[in-house]
Amino acid sequence: MRPVGSQDECSDLARALLAHVDYQRALGVEGVPPGAPVVAVPTAPPVVDDPVTRVAPEQIALGTQLGEETLEAVRGDLGDCQRCKLAPHRTRLVFGVGSPKARLVFVGEGPGADEDAQGEPFVGRAGQLLTEIITKGMRIRREDVYICNVIKCRPPGNRNPEPDEVAACEPFLVRQLRSIGPEVIVALGKFAAQTLLRSRTPITQLRGRWFDYHGIMLMPTFHPAYLLRTPGDKRLVWEDIQKVMRVLGMPTPSK
Repeated sequence: MRPVGSQDECSDLARALLAHVDYQRALGVEGVPPGAPVVAVPTAPPVVDDPVTRVAPEQIALGTQLGEETLEAVRGDLGDCQRCKLAPHRTRLVFGVGSPKARLVFVGEGPGADEDAQGEPFVGRAGQLLTEIITKGMRIRREDVYICNVIKCRPPGNRNPEPDEVAACEPFLVRQLRSIGPEVIVALGKFAAQTLLRSRTPITQLRGRWFDYHGIMLMPTFHPAYLLRTPGDKRLVWEDIQKVMRVLGMPTPSK
């Protein structure tokens, strides 16, 4: 165990602080006025009781005007990212794929081995299941939605992302969502939902409920990788997806 206050620990704290500053800048925060009160951040945004009365997409408050920068510009700024300790272990950086004007965005946790090898999110077994949900369940093309992850590099051994890694990547996720301006975000799994909602609430309690993410409707549901291990819960995800389809004005056939 490293001693408290060691040089390595201070370096980790410094990187995490810089990542947090970058995140705040991505949200449009330029500074804190003198004497500004400290406001506690809620554990999660309020649940949207009536999806029909949600905030319009053009009113998203993600720091700058909706669609002001392109996904290409965000990817360019990300570059050959070396902002966290995942960089030396990756094969390819996995940014995102799909329509830059998608009405629906799926956000997962991070790349796995197949994604790391190909440089595209959700192409392994879990990705094949997600593709089936999109193409066979929702009956739309995969290329008509946008798919990305909270972190852009594969953690060694597919371990869970660590807080400093999420902090380093999240500003770019925010900018991706701001660039696209979707009507709905589907957060796939615990880490995506908890990161976007600033919540430690278990995914079992978050899934199936509408939340507001800066004016964008957000639906948490189980990750496809979880469904591969627990296929009996596919019906729950289908229920969640049907709610998304209704909000987007899509037909919802029984399944």
